[in-house]
Amino acid sequence: MPSATKLVKKEAYDAKLCELMDTYDRAFLVHADNVGSKQFMDIRAAIRDHSKILMGKNTMMRRCIRLYCERTGNDQWLQLLDHMVGNVGLIFTKGDLNEVRKVIDEFKVGAPARVGLVAPNDVTIPAGNTGMDPSQTSFFQVLNIPTKITKGSVEITADVHLIKTGDKVGASEATLLSKLGIKPFSYGLVILQVYDSGSLYDPKVLDITDEDLGNLITAGLRNVAAACLELNYPTIASVPHSLINGYKNVLAIAVETDYSFPQAEKDMGFSLFD
Repeated sequence: MPSATKLVKKEAYDAKLCELMDTYDRAFLVHADNVGSKQFMDIRAAIRDHSKILMGKNTMMRRCIRLYCERTGNDQWLQLLDHMVGNVGLIFTKGDLNEVRKVIDEFKVGAPARVGLVAPNDVTIPAGNTGMDPSQTSFFQVLNIPTKITKGSVEITADVHLIKTGDKVGASEATLLSKLGIKPFSYGLVILQVYDSGSLYDPKVLDITDEDLGNLITAGLRNVAAACLELNYPTIASVPHSLINGYKNVLAIAVETDYSFPQAEKDMGFSLFD
């Protein structure tokens, strides 16, 4: 049986999470692997005015959300449950989603390549002088990195794609990157999902700008108008084009005949009867 102290802590956690779900209607589901306590402190301080961070055990968070939805009848938060896998937490916010995301990304920190670590991104070593003495060439030979000796030090002759995303870092790669003083990885809170007033979507959606939306709508209207003109089926999208095409036909007739009208003379810049 759980102790009284644990029960009190669980009840307090449940109350806090429920209060946040009552207060906020937007949240980020974030992944927090390799994020240090100092990073958390800095992020909390930076978004304190409009956002709250809540971490916890997945089972506890899922249980609290499920009971909250049953009690209130608001089942929109249930969408998060299937995505609560691994070391995750929630950032509840009233701020602009894009701005909050930018602030979170500002607190990523560089990290060295450790043996056995799964690479979160590609690692490329740039060509150039390494400053290492010729006795260190064995590291480069093991990794098939082309080098030459220049002014008593090892020089890499071409960019080398050392590690691919998803690969495990080997001992040779980790040692070489350490000797070169390269910290190829960066860690911070990673946004997995965005919850916004009952909708759950990928954070990539936040990259879509108003200009992008406008271009997509414009392209769609053009396609609709083209199809309607081809089918001779008038719609709101095609009527402006039909009117312009009709006016062009009338204008062409005015040019080829003695018929004229004020708008034609204005567009052509002269009177047909001068």
